[in-house]
This record gives sequence, structure tokens and C-alpha cells, in this order.
Amino acid sequence: MNLEIKREALHVDPISTFLDRWKAPVSPVTRAGNMIFVAGLPPFDPETGEIADVPIERQSELIMEQMKLCLQTAGASLDNVMKCNVYCTSTKHLAAFNAVYARYFPRDPPARIFLCTPEWFGPFDVEIDCIAMM
Repeated sequence: MNLEIKREALHVDPISTFLDRWKAPVSPVTRAGNMIFVAGLPPFDPETGEIADVPIERQSELIMEQMKLCLQTAGASLDNVMKCNVYCTSTKHLAAFNAVYARYFPRDPPARIFLCTPEWFGPFDVEIDCIAMM
């Protein structure tokens, strides 16, 4: 019995265009069977495509909105998210991040880890990736 599952990289406007501008070899979201994988992305300004140099609360909102868009493109929603990985430059941002995150997952939030990373390649403090199932 051959259970070959093919990975499908999805184009998500305008996020894919922003990634192309940075020459980033990454797809914002991939789908395989009933599983969806959303890449960790910086907080792109939706108007300019530049990385937004804004407070942690706004960075978190931008990233969560990007995650929603990626999931919608793959045919899912935040309700389908099983696990999130959060990477942040400091634990001092945890309370502010949690306040934003809780608005997007008001009940039965997915499993999650919050990891600290020393720095990024740009002026931002947080990145989130997730795994969802349809």
C-alpha cells in the first residue's frame, strides 16, 4: 500500500511577494494531506512589505493576522491549529504577547511553546509558526 503524501507549497498574497523581495527560500504555508504547516514569519507591514519596527503588541497582531491569512489560503482557520511555536527575543515580552495571543485563541488554545532567541536579522522581537489539521 503506497501512502505517498505530496507537499504543496501555497502562494499567499501579499506575504509570498514580501518573501520574494527578501529572496527568502521559504513558503509561507505548505499543505500535505490534512496537515498544514505555517512558517514563522517576521511582522511584515501589510501596506509596504517592510518588516514593521513597532511595539511587541503590534508585532504579535501582524504575525497572527499573517498566520490567519496563510491558514485561510490552505482552507483552514485558527480553530484548526494544533500547535504553535513562539520565538521571542526576551521573556519580558511574555505578558504583552499573551494578551494578544489570547484574543486570537479565546478558548481551547492550541498547545504552545515560548522560546527565547538572542536576536533576529531585523528589527522585530517575535515570530510564530504553527501546525494545523483540516
